[in-house]
Amino acid sequence: MAEGNTLISVDYEIFGKVQGVFFRKHTQAEGKKLGLVGWVQNTDRGTVQGQLQGPASKVRHMQEWLETSGSPKSHIDKANFNNEKVISKLDYSDFQIVK
Repeated sequence: MAEGNTLISVDYEIFGKVQGVFFRKHTQAEGKKLGLVGWVQNTDRGTVQGQLQGPASKVRHMQEWLETSGSPKSHIDKANFNNEKVISKLDYSDFQIVK
């Protein structure tokens, strides 16, 4: 498992009451606060999905936030993380909300 300042990329999907509760906006704000890049979007399945990229220690912090915090009115049942890999450079320049 990559740690520290090693750049990693990980995909995520969050289940629960995560749509209509400003989850994407809070996810974007938290990601930017941590200096991460990537994206977040609602799905047709009622979940929120996206990708995180940045230093492993910051990505781990964001994964914990996605699993336990989220937006104030959200209720998170489950968080899935997959396709984790070490990357040599970031694929994005910002953290975007995808419509």
